[in-house]
Amino acid sequence: MAKAKLKGLVDDELLRILDANMDEAPARRRTREAFKEIQLGIDHILFKTPSDGLKMKELYEVNSRGLEIFSKSWIPEISQLKAVVCFCHGYGDTCTFFFEGIARKFAQCGYGVFALDYPGFGLSEGLHGYIPSFDKLVDDVIEHYSKVKDNPEFSGLPSFLFGESLGGAVALKVHLKQPDAWDGAILVAPMCKIADDMVPPLIVTKLLIGVANVLPKQKLVPQKNLADAAFRDLKNRELTAYNVISYKDKPRLWSALEMLRTTQEIERRLEEVSLPLLILHGEADIVTDPSVSKALYDKARTSDKKLKLYKDAFHSLLEGEPDETIVQALDDIISWLDEHSRKSDTS
Repeated sequence: MAKAKLKGLVDDELLRILDANMDEAPARRRTREAFKEIQLGIDHILFKTPSDGLKMKELYEVNSRGLEIFSKSWIPEISQLKAVVCFCHGYGDTCTFFFEGIARKFAQCGYGVFALDYPGFGLSEGLHGYIPSFDKLVDDVIEHYSKVKDNPEFSGLPSFLFGESLGGAVALKVHLKQPDAWDGAILVAPMCKIADDMVPPLIVTKLLIGVANVLPKQKLVPQKNLADAAFRDLKNRELTAYNVISYKDKPRLWSALEMLRTTQEIERRLEEVSLPLLILHGEADIVTDPSVSKALYDKARTSDKKLKLYKDAFHSLLEGEPDETIVQALDDIISWLDEHSRKSDTS
């Protein structure tokens, strides 16, 4: 689908690269390298944030499970950072496309920003789009960000989790495993529950669960077009074709089952959430259910919590909305970070 949308916009050599099987990381890495400059030049407000005065670093490291994990950081060249922001990306996504612009924005405002691709996603090692264990994925995230926070350069700074969609579920699971380790979390359209319209009928779900035990890696889960469901602005929706290493196939059976189990667990444990929270959600989101963000806000036992709902906005609040909504949401996040960084400094 991405190839068809990019026909006539990029040359034939780049189109041929898109024919590669992206199941394994080497093909995804070659594709990203070929498209990197084109991606940064597309006409989206996020890519208009300059990188002047930022130190950006890309790294591949083998973790304790023997998986080569890709990570990136954006550090402003200033004497004193306000805080560290650690990003958890959405399902099928990578930290090397739209998040590039978000990270630059935060870094330009004085924050050290860190991101990684989960195993099986983006540039990290693993079968594309495959989540054999959500708990182990969360452990990989904890391991990586613990190293960031233990670095003497950043160890004295406030630290915040920032999760989008599935990344919101990852961030919440990180917090539930490390209840006292973070100074707050920003959750954008968090996947605390998959919207009913996105879940197959019950009889189909039961059938898929049975098949998943035999064929866990098969791409058999029915799914609506996520770009259509998530991006309200039509121009921005077309630009998703440039996200060439995102996972766009039907979900693998076991991955879908792990996500369903995780959302059910989080929904049961909302009252255990105890860290300062900023929750942002589009009122017209049909991918993750905004009513569960409201339930998270109501049930979380922290008194320091804020819920921002955006009228008519879809799921991809920071990437797929008209420019004025994206700017407003980013400003809301930065204001909250500024306030809570100061709180942490004085406490």
